[in-house]
Amino acid sequence: MADEIAPEYDVIVLGTGLTECILSGVLSVKGKKVLHLDRASYYGGDAASVNLETLFKKYGNYAKGTSPWEQYGRLNDWNIDLVPKFLMSSGELTNILVSTDVTRYLEFKQVAGSYVQQGSGSKATVAKVPSDAAEALRSPLMGLFEKRRMKNFIEWVGQFDPKDSTTHKGLNMSTCTMKEVYDKFGLEVTTKDFIGHAMALYQTDSYFDAPGGAPEAIERIRLYGNSVARYGKSPYIYPLYGLGELPQGFARLSAIYGGTYMLNTNVDEVIYEGGKAVGIKATMGGIEPEMKFETRAKMILGDPSYFPDKVKVTGHVLRAICILKHPLAQTNDSDSCQLIIPQSQVGRKNDIYIACVSSAHNVCPKGYWIAIVSTIAETSANHHLELAPGLERLGKIEEQFMGPPIPLYEPIEDGTKDNIFISKSYDASSHFESTTDDVRDIYRRATGEELVVEGLRDGIQVAEE
Repeated sequence: MADEIAPEYDVIVLGTGLTECILSGVLSVKGKKVLHLDRASYYGGDAASVNLETLFKKYGNYAKGTSPWEQYGRLNDWNIDLVPKFLMSSGELTNILVSTDVTRYLEFKQVAGSYVQQGSGSKATVAKVPSDAAEALRSPLMGLFEKRRMKNFIEWVGQFDPKDSTTHKGLNMSTCTMKEVYDKFGLEVTTKDFIGHAMALYQTDSYFDAPGGAPEAIERIRLYGNSVARYGKSPYIYPLYGLGELPQGFARLSAIYGGTYMLNTNVDEVIYEGGKAVGIKATMGGIEPEMKFETRAKMILGDPSYFPDKVKVTGHVLRAICILKHPLAQTNDSDSCQLIIPQSQVGRKNDIYIACVSSAHNVCPKGYWIAIVSTIAETSANHHLELAPGLERLGKIEEQFMGPPIPLYEPIEDGTKDNIFISKSYDASSHFESTTDDVRDIYRRATGEELVVEGLRDGIQVAEE
């Protein structure tokens, strides 16, 4: 093994989370010599998929000497995500997957529906998010006249061109807020709510009054509509066997292009010269005797856990992983769905998300569903109560796993001073667009260049129903 470790690399990557694996894969494709390490014995980091026994032990949901996971069938039938997210079928991660040909290692299935909640408690209504003018006219989310206004709005979004002022409805897009756009079409408060949170997929209402923010919001709504149009039903796709397949796919890509991977490897020290990181000292475990080595690199990329003194906490994610024996109510008995509860509907500042998948995605045995409820913490206590509006939507829960609030980290500096480029934590959003934004940002900071990938071509092949 010692012969496989070169004395110097272009890049050392620490942690095998999705962000890190995308970067190591892309950098390898672009000719960089990459060494990729992880202290864990598995790929994925915080974005791993685990079996039910691991989940019970991670959250301590069992008494010593018992094995409650045995009642749920074979462990190999369970692949439960620690981070609940879907892929937008016309989004940036899909673009990267296709352009790098990582899709050859993965198989995807469409998520059956995208839903939004109006109201709260027993009076709550759950309905499919309309993605085009025809669905707007059928939607129970709006009254007759509002449906017409929504239809006009969606048709306008479809033909909007930020560079063509004749498509701007007389609005100045350099200063225009999204509130002004909504008001131009006379849309009601509840309609603005589900457009902003279930179509544009903003997590809060901070976008609403942002000067000049309208073009970005419109583009996000277009991405939603285009993603639905690609496969129908919903804008989301999901990899069979869970999200843990994604980092492994990029790891394989890196290996094909010469990248070196080492699991069970602890970083003992980062070597600095003149204030810049130039290499590491590490110990590879899992073998007897343990092997210590030192190697150098032009830059180091890593997740926040490797650099606790170089990151700050920006918030906390609350997450409850639940095992069900039924689909979510009011979702047409779907095998999978995304349900968004806009913050204003339940008196919060942040949305609540429910991601639900089932045996149709090879993540659990037949007859089970996995539902993950998540949001951003707004208090320092009563975290279960913060998730309550989402948990209420699940019906009878067989098992519930909820740990302490998960810190959201981001780097204090951009990395150009010390050659250490650190990723952000995975947020509570329903998709990976913010993750790919982070990938592009790190790539730009580390290489001084924009990450350029090819167009979507024909997209991803999804499994037949």
